[in-house]
Amino acid sequence: MKLGQFNMFPVTDGRFRLDGGAMFGVVPRVLWEKCCPADDQHRIPLSLTCLLIQAHGQNILIDTGLGSKQDEKFHRMFAVEQSPSLDDSLGHYSLFPNDIHLVINTHLHFDHAGGNTRNDENGRTIPTFPKAQYLVQRGEFEDAIKANERTKASYRPENFLPLLEHHQWEFVTGTTEWLPGISMVLTPGHTKYHQSVKIESEGHTAFFLGDCIPTVSHLPLPYIMGYDLFPLQTLETKRWLLDQAYEEGWLLIFEHDPRIEMGYVHKDPEGRYFLKPASEVRPA
Repeated sequence: MKLGQFNMFPVTDGRFRLDGGAMFGVVPRVLWEKCCPADDQHRIPLSLTCLLIQAHGQNILIDTGLGSKQDEKFHRMFAVEQSPSLDDSLGHYSLFPNDIHLVINTHLHFDHAGGNTRNDENGRTIPTFPKAQYLVQRGEFEDAIKANERTKASYRPENFLPLLEHHQWEFVTGTTEWLPGISMVLTPGHTKYHQSVKIESEGHTAFFLGDCIPTVSHLPLPYIMGYDLFPLQTLETKRWLLDQAYEEGWLLIFEHDPRIEMGYVHKDPEGRYFLKPASEVRPA
C-alpha cells in the first residue's frame, strides 16, 4: 500500500503458537478464549508479520520473524508453520537478502529477531542480510547480552551476537528519527527498551506496534501479556499510544494478529477502543 511517498508491504515469516494464558496475563481464559480459541495444548495461533518499507531509495525491513535456524523440537513446541517464510515473502516482491538496506528490530526476542541471522552451508551463523545495517535500542541490546533466568529463554545470542562480528549493528537511544519520516519510538513495557516504528509521509502516519499491542484482541487496556516484564508500564504506554492514534488517525500495524494486519482505532460511547479495517475511510 501507499503511505504518502512511501510504499509499505506486510510480509510474513509464517505462524506459530504460544500459550494463551501467557499471552493474556491476568485476563481469565473464559474471556480471552472468546476471541482466541486455544488448541489441545492451550496454545493460540499468532502471525509473524513483518513490514517492508520502500522509502528514500532504501528497502527497510521491520523485524525478521523466527528465521530458519531452529530444530524440529522447537518447531513442534511452537507449532511453527513457515509457509511462506520471510524469504518467500520478500521474493514475492522480487527482493533478495542482498537487497535489504536497513533492518529495524523492535526488540530482540526470538520471534522478532530470529531471522536476523542464518546458518551457512558450513554451519556458521552469519547475517541473513549481508548489506544491511541492523538497528535496535542500545538498552535492549545490553539487556539481551546480560539476560537473566527470567529472560534468557527469549534472548538467543545466535540471533544478535554474530552481527557484532560483522559490524552491522547500529544503536539508538530513546525516540529517534533515523531517516526522514522513519522514527524509532520507545514503547516500554514488554521489555524496558522495546521500540515501535512510526512511519510518516505527506500527512499520513502508520505505526508498527511490535509487542506493545501484539494483536487486535490486546486493544483493551488491561489485556496485557504475561510475557511483559513491566506490565504497569505497558498499561501507560498503551494508554498514550491509543489516545494519539485515535486523535491523529494513525494506521496501526499488528505483528502477531492471525487475522488482521492493520486498521484504525475508534472509540465507542463508553470510551473503549475498537478497530476498523484499513480498507475503511481514514478517520478525520
